[in-house]
Amino acid sequence: MLRIKRLYVFLIKTFLPLFVATFSVCLFILLMQFLWKYVDDMVGKGLDFLVLGKMFFYAALFSVPMALPLAVLLASLMTFGNLGEKFELLAMKASGISLLRVMRPTVVFVFFIAAGAFFFQNNALPPTQIKLWTLLHSIRLKSPELDIPSKTFFKEIDKYNLYISHKNPKTGMMYNLMIYDFRDGFNNAKVTVADSGRLKTSDDKLHLILTIYNGESFENLKKQTFRNRNEKIPYRREKFDLKEVLIAFDANFTMEDESIASERDFSKNLNQLRVFIDSVTVEKDSIDKNIVKNLQSYTYQQALWKSTENTPNHSFQTQTQDTTIIADFDSLFNEKDLSQQQKIVSNAKARAENIKSEYQYNNFTQAEKKRALIGHRIEMHRKFTLSFACLIFLFIGAPLGSIIRKGGLGMPAVLSVILFLFYYSVDIFSVKLARQSVLPVWAGMWASSFILLALGLFLTYKAVNDSVMFNADAWTGFFKRLIGKRETRNYQRKDVIMTPPDYKNDMQLIENLTERCNKYLNAHKKKFNYINFWKHAGDNACIESLGEDLELIIEDLRNSDENYIIGKLMDYPVINSKQPAYIKNPQIRLFCTWFFPVGIALYLWELYKGKELKREIEIIRKVNNELLIEIKKKL
Repeated sequence: MLRIKRLYVFLIKTFLPLFVATFSVCLFILLMQFLWKYVDDMVGKGLDFLVLGKMFFYAALFSVPMALPLAVLLASLMTFGNLGEKFELLAMKASGISLLRVMRPTVVFVFFIAAGAFFFQNNALPPTQIKLWTLLHSIRLKSPELDIPSKTFFKEIDKYNLYISHKNPKTGMMYNLMIYDFRDGFNNAKVTVADSGRLKTSDDKLHLILTIYNGESFENLKKQTFRNRNEKIPYRREKFDLKEVLIAFDANFTMEDESIASERDFSKNLNQLRVFIDSVTVEKDSIDKNIVKNLQSYTYQQALWKSTENTPNHSFQTQTQDTTIIADFDSLFNEKDLSQQQKIVSNAKARAENIKSEYQYNNFTQAEKKRALIGHRIEMHRKFTLSFACLIFLFIGAPLGSIIRKGGLGMPAVLSVILFLFYYSVDIFSVKLARQSVLPVWAGMWASSFILLALGLFLTYKAVNDSVMFNADAWTGFFKRLIGKRETRNYQRKDVIMTPPDYKNDMQLIENLTERCNKYLNAHKKKFNYINFWKHAGDNACIESLGEDLELIIEDLRNSDENYIIGKLMDYPVINSKQPAYIKNPQIRLFCTWFFPVGIALYLWELYKGKELKREIEIIRKVNNELLIEIKKKL
């Protein structure tokens, strides 16, 4: 017991420094990626070191959940790769300690890391993301002269809208300007158009100085309190070659109110997310019922009217259900004069447009609620998926490191980057499908974790059983079997023969083998149907017996001094009597019998293998006949 405890301490001391180092490297890389993503918002803004320090600090905290899984993967790969490269892992296995027991201290350690990551995401990350998002938003609003986009209206200056067709990034000159001044209200907007202009900040950073060239300006001479189309309003038109406009704008850096991000999904912890989802779901369901009820009311009860005693001919009849039977609409409509007909059509059209507009508004409102619900559900699942990814990457990195037996930063770093990019790509794709309601939220959020979980279990199984999955010869043999290329025999005549072959006994064995081959081929002329195949698929004793007798014949005839006989032995195929697990296990065969998508695919594959087996048995029968002729000559 003491030896095991020392081993645990040794493994933790080996894993911990590598984890700290890889976590620091991964965090730095993610921080640089964040910097390059938002570098355009920071360049030229004159931000002081305190603001930049806050931004990098918040960005580092924001990147922690993403850096942890990658650090666990890389550290576990390097740790177990170093143990395998130095034969320390081999010594542990030789002393009776399994790989799972060797992994036990790292599993416990990473479990605490995953638990800490969950509490960090739930408690510390939401306020951090609020501060980071607010800081980035405040930085974007600073010095708008450097951030006026082309071919779109810029509305970040209070009570002003600016539009430019294009801009020279080197000189800062803007071309084809349109400036809307709404300081006196929307109905009294001052409009200025100019060929070119330049915007800069005053020295005190409290005003923007807009210098414009070759333009015109328009403004009302009489203020309007509301819009009246029939009233004529005098206006003033001014042409100018050069004009400077002073716009009040505080260009100093000011932190925006954090309340602008407090209602976003990333700003809430697990309890707040759950409360929001429950309340909005109830509200959305209630509104949906009201929308359907109102739509039915508009369609059936208000758009049509019931027949009464005063209605001649009782042309409209109403049932107690939500439908109305119209007896003779055309005759009733034709009784009206032209003005009444136009009025009826106009009213019907107006009512239909009102119903359509209200339905579109309700649909837009509900779509926004649905989008918010999906975003909050995604954020709720994300608090678990990144923590779970730490455990998954451990069960990928540790077995993979023990298999490749390569330490250092070379091979482990390459494999870590490939696996993490695969995980990240699948996660982005599946989350996007979840946001578009193509997949359920839980499926989109957990798809990447489930895929890597299967990979981790597979690698752990292979590592525990000392797999040679990275052996080139093993992969070559696998692909040869996959494409149907069988293993070949390679024999040479022995220089020294201690025991000559017993040709009479071999003849008897060959004749018996040929007879058994004939019986097998006659018994398998017809293909098994689907049900009978899965019922009798586990019976492989005949093939195993044929393979054993064939190997006995070959083993004895290899002592022959005849080159022809040795050459004929190499014509024998290698009979593979080993059956896969789904054939041996009755429960799996029963599952395949009734689960047709899997069962039919495996059934067709086994039919192909059975056809190849019959071809090999025919080759055995042919070689047997040729050997019998040659052996008879020897006798």
